[in-house]
Amino acid sequence: MSEMPDVVVVGGGPAGLLLAGDLAAAGIPCTLLERRTGRSPLTRAFAVHARTLEMFDARGIAERVIDAGRRVAALSLFGNIEVDLSELPTRFPFVLVTPQYNVEDVLAARAREAGATLVEGAEVTGLVQDGAGVTVRVSGDGGRRERELRAAYVVGADGVRSTVREALGLPFPGEAVVQSVMLADVRLAQPPDEVLVANANDDGFAFVAPFGDGWFRIIAWDRRMQRPDDDPVDLDEIRDVARRVLGTDYGMHDARWLSRFHSDERLVPSYREGRAFLAGDAAHVHSPAGGQGMNTGLQDSANLSWKLAAELHGWAPAGLLDTYDTERRAVGASVVQGSGTLLRMALTGSAALRAVRNVAGAVAASLGPVQRKAGEFVSGLAIGYGRSRGDHPLVGRRVPDVAVVTDDGTKSRLYEALRTGRFVLLTGQDHHGLVDPWAGRVDLVTTVDRSHGLTLVRPDGYVAWATDTRPMIRRDAELRAALIAWCGDPAR
Repeated sequence: MSEMPDVVVVGGGPAGLLLAGDLAAAGIPCTLLERRTGRSPLTRAFAVHARTLEMFDARGIAERVIDAGRRVAALSLFGNIEVDLSELPTRFPFVLVTPQYNVEDVLAARAREAGATLVEGAEVTGLVQDGAGVTVRVSGDGGRRERELRAAYVVGADGVRSTVREALGLPFPGEAVVQSVMLADVRLAQPPDEVLVANANDDGFAFVAPFGDGWFRIIAWDRRMQRPDDDPVDLDEIRDVARRVLGTDYGMHDARWLSRFHSDERLVPSYREGRAFLAGDAAHVHSPAGGQGMNTGLQDSANLSWKLAAELHGWAPAGLLDTYDTERRAVGASVVQGSGTLLRMALTGSAALRAVRNVAGAVAASLGPVQRKAGEFVSGLAIGYGRSRGDHPLVGRRVPDVAVVTDDGTKSRLYEALRTGRFVLLTGQDHHGLVDPWAGRVDLVTTVDRSHGLTLVRPDGYVAWATDTRPMIRRDAELRAALIAWCGDPAR
């Protein structure tokens, strides 16, 4: 293992693996430390949403992930309200159902292919940072008892009990929102016809999802029976909840894992502390409603990786790293609130409130604009970042996968162009030479739509700057200012 990586990533879940792969692909020496060894089937995440699949597409791995899962074009909420995803404005108008470990397998392979160093059985016990870097203390690393690893930056993607967050002394304020949730991995004698099954009623909540190999994950919550997390779970208890909530237990048998847990809502006050960053569950946890957890963590890493790479390559404009906290913490707060609202609506104990919820929800879901907004929220397509007064309305918004033409005349797509990990300047006309001073940081790509103005797209697929057709001199001066603001001084 390299003694002096530029970045140490703590945690080998999806967020950590994506970050390590991005950094290595950008030529940044990176070491990932993971306490676990081997592949664990004990996963809570099953949903990969459209925006996450777009991010995978921008890395050339979307199809590898899709091949390991099953597509669902609509989501059922509260039993009788359906959110249609099939009309979403994306190449991926569905939610992909696949266990988290399938996503981890693809991300780990990509990270290794890119040159990241992944170390299993390495437990981080603490860290100290100074003005020049971070010293990470590690035990169990490759058979060594204890050692220290020095890096320019450290990223804690090490989950809800984050050692990195605790070492930084950052609080994790919040509260438990639902207690005594039961999990089981089982075989089913009569599997359901639907890929996902979920319902909530007077008795509780139940959810069924396939692993894809004959095993199924069951999540069950009994409104009448709240027990501590350390109370043992019996399969008969889960069968009973399933029958009362779903009308059947699908012949559950041969449980290979049973557990009980509680769901928290927590958000760290800052995603950055000096040379240390937090991502994924180390920074935010929330209810499983809407399947946002893994997706939000992956999007944290996609936001942070290119900014760290720019800083370490020496051209990041002042304050770029600080935008990770301002942009992603706002998203984290929104997800905590949104998933919490869904959970409270699903688990409300009042029969009258449930009746109102079901009627109002069904009416709202029948309206086209409401359907679109609900689908875009759940899928992550609605996520955006703030813009300043006077900015173009597109600034901070996700960029659709528009058709483009390469220099040799080949038709392609924007998200294929983003696979370089660089900024992309989209233009509808021939503007060769505009970005030459920023070669290696910005690629010029022509859209098929010849009326397109100029759009500077960040490496994570969001608009940094845009303008419609304007006089050439004014437009080029504004573009140069935007390039300096986002891509640094070209002399550096």
